[in-house]
Amino acid sequence: MNLVIDVGNTLVKLAVFDSGILKHKKTCVKTDFLATLGEFFENFPSIDNSIVSSVAHFSEQQISKLEKLCNVLLLDHTTTVPFINKYGTPKTLGIDRIALASAAVHLYINKNVLVIDAGTCITYDFINSENEYLGGAISPGISLRYKSLHTFTDKLPLLEANNSKLLIGNSTATSIHAGVVNGVLYEIDGFIEAYKNNYENLTVILTGGDAHFLRDTIKNDIFANSNFLLEGLNHILEYNKH
Repeated sequence: MNLVIDVGNTLVKLAVFDSGILKHKKTCVKTDFLATLGEFFENFPSIDNSIVSSVAHFSEQQISKLEKLCNVLLLDHTTTVPFINKYGTPKTLGIDRIALASAAVHLYINKNVLVIDAGTCITYDFINSENEYLGGAISPGISLRYKSLHTFTDKLPLLEANNSKLLIGNSTATSIHAGVVNGVLYEIDGFIEAYKNNYENLTVILTGGDAHFLRDTIKNDIFANSNFLLEGLNHILEYNKH
């Protein structure tokens, strides 16, 4: 059994895979990580390998505790991956994007795949049918757009995301919703159309925290998969066992 650990700025996602199948997952705050880790090993004593992807600080105490329980692979830019990395600055490529690309080549063999991860930022990652990761794009996510309008103006309020589908706002609040939500949707659809014009038989994956918010309003055909990053991390772990 494999344990996949995805460490964010405030939350940690843990998932157990058995023969490539996701058996259990849980999200906790970082301060509860060690207690949650104990629960996982109590419930799944057959865990023998783990992978850690961390975009934030992960303490030596936490790593040491994990290493006492199983074999540990710490994902970074030197880790062997199942694709050809053609990114111009591979040392700066986010490990979350590495995981998403790994899931793409594992689940969609020899296909052109665009992975859209809608979270704090919206990232676009493209892997072609030759198993080459070419790069993509990074733009502000939904919450960042709402926050920026409030932070960098004097009078605009800070609003929560609202999928109102309005095209014309008739108040300041509805105008902000229309601008932010439609701006994101038009951006995503525009990227998809541009990739489709350049690459045949494009497969589009939508994942990330805001995927559920966006999936039903994107015009293009997409596959929504909330576990895509976790599946990619598990594939990297399996790939490095050989």
